[in-house]
Amino acid sequence: MKKIWIIPVIVVVAAGLMLFGWYRNGYDRAVSMDEEVLSAWAQVENQLQRRNDLIPSLVNTVRGFADQEMGVFTEVARLRSQWAEAGTVESKIDTANELSGALSRLLLVSESYPELKSNENFLALQAQLEGTENRIAVERMRYNRSVRDLNRFQRTFFGRFFAAQAGVEEPAAYFEADKSAMEVPEVVF
Repeated sequence: MKKIWIIPVIVVVAAGLMLFGWYRNGYDRAVSMDEEVLSAWAQVENQLQRRNDLIPSLVNTVRGFADQEMGVFTEVARLRSQWAEAGTVESKIDTANELSGALSRLLLVSESYPELKSNENFLALQAQLEGTENRIAVERMRYNRSVRDLNRFQRTFFGRFFAAQAGVEEPAAYFEADKSAMEVPEVVF
């Protein structure tokens, strides 16, 4: 007769362990997804920093050939400083997009100077910049994939609960293309 109470205790303990396992799994998933977003963003920043490190050499090389293009140089320098001072992911994304446009304009300057286009330093810097832009695109894609997974999880019924428990309150920001990328460029032959 005394052993009858053991069965309800075992059932309660088993249910408690299952509930704890469910909670722990959901919490750990939210933390892992948040860390994945942070890690992916760090990789984007690494590549953006690589690009920012190449910019002074590129500007100096182009400046030697095209001093009258001072407006482009000033804008590139301003945006480079602005990116370094940006405090949030969103502001860094906005500044990085603006910087991409300014760099495109800087590279267009080279079209007006045939001797610049044949300069070995410029060609090497241009190749490095193109490679870096490709790396940025890949890291942006990985970052956006991580953001998608986290935001999707946060939008599920229990995912919202677990994300809040793990301290992940806000949906992560996507690294979207600059609005000017939607404009169709004018092609003149």
